[in-house]
Amino acid sequence: MSGSITMTGVTGDAALTRLIQNTQTVHTQLDKLTNQASTGLIGDTYAGLGTGAPVSLNLRPQIANLQTWQNNVDAATGRMSVAQSSLTQIQSIAADFYAQLNNVQGINASAVDSIAASARDALNQVANLLDTQDGGVYVFAGQDTSNPPVPGPDNILSSGFYTQINTAVGNLAANGAAATAQATYDVATSNAAGTSPFSAWLSQSSAALRASPSLVQVGQNQSEPTGIPASANGLIPDLATTGSSISGGPPASTGSYMRDVLRALATVGSLSSTQANDAGFSDLVQDTRMSLSAAISAMAQDAGALGNVQSSLITTQSRLSDTQTALTGQVSSAEDVDMAATLSRLSLVQTQMQASYQLISTLSGLSLAKFLPASA
Repeated sequence: MSGSITMTGVTGDAALTRLIQNTQTVHTQLDKLTNQASTGLIGDTYAGLGTGAPVSLNLRPQIANLQTWQNNVDAATGRMSVAQSSLTQIQSIAADFYAQLNNVQGINASAVDSIAASARDALNQVANLLDTQDGGVYVFAGQDTSNPPVPGPDNILSSGFYTQINTAVGNLAANGAAATAQATYDVATSNAAGTSPFSAWLSQSSAALRASPSLVQVGQNQSEPTGIPASANGLIPDLATTGSSISGGPPASTGSYMRDVLRALATVGSLSSTQANDAGFSDLVQDTRMSLSAAISAMAQDAGALGNVQSSLITTQSRLSDTQTALTGQVSSAEDVDMAATLSRLSLVQTQMQASYQLISTLSGLSLAKFLPASA
C-alpha cells in the first residue's frame, strides 16, 4: 500500500547489533591501550595489574625501605666526612702546641705571653670546630644533633670552664704544679652546669654516652654508629686514667682526647711570662704536653675508626643499590607495559575501530532503508 513503512527485519537485524557490540569491545580496548601508551603502566590500580598485583604489593614497600636506608647512608657518610675534616684541623692545632710546648722552657719569658695568646685563639677555634654542622646537623653532638655541642663557642674564654682553669693556673706559684694540674683536671672532667663547656646532653659520662650512641639504620634491624660526641671518644675506648706525669698529680688523661685538648689549650692560654721562673712551671708544662701527646694519638685512632665505618657504609650502600635495582626490575615487569608492543597494538586497534565505524555506517544506511516509504 502506498505510503506504508516496511518494518520487516528491523528488530531482528542481528548482524548490526553484533557489530555495534564488537565495536564497543574494541573501543574499550582502545581506551585501555591509549591509557597504557600515555602512562606506561599496565593498569592504574592494583586490580588493573592482574597477576602482577601481588609482585607490586610485595616489593614496593621493600624498595621504599631500601631507598630510605640509602638516603640514611648518604646523610651519615656526609656527616662523617665533615667530622673527619674538623678532627684533622683539631689534631693539627693540638700537634702545633705540642711542638711549641717542647721548647717553651728554653725561650724568652716574654714569648710565653705570645704562646698563651695563640692558645686562647686556638681554644676558641676548637670550640667552633666542635660546633661544625652538615645540613643543619651538629656532627659532634651525639644524639642531640639539633643543639650545638659547645654553646656559645665564641664566648668560651668567659665561660666557667676557662675562667676556673685560668684561676687554677694563676695560683701555680702558691699551690705547686701537682695541685694546679689536679685542679685543671677536675674542671676538664666535670659535667656540672657552669663548669662543663659542653651542652647538657654531652655533659654526662662517657659510659652514658656510649649507652645512647648516634646510630643510622642501614637495613632491617641493622644500624651503624655514625658520629663522635665532642665530650667523649667515639669509636675507640676511653684513654687510660691511671698514672701521672707529675708526682702527686692527676692522671695523664681525662679519658677523652677532646677534653684533654681543651684542658691543655686552656692551661697554656692561662700561662703568663711572670710565671716562667716559678718552681712548678716546668712540671705543669710537661704535664700539659704529655696530655696533648696522648690526645693526638687517640684522635688519629678515632678518625681512622670513623673512616673504617664510612668505608663499610659505602659498601653497604652499594649492596642496597644493587638489591633495589633488582627489585625495581621485577616491579617493572609486573607494572610496566612493553611500549613498542603497546604502540603497535594501539595502531592496529585504531585501524580496526575506524573500519568498524565505517561498516556500522554502511549497515545503518542499509537498515534505514527499511523505514522508508514503500514504492507505489
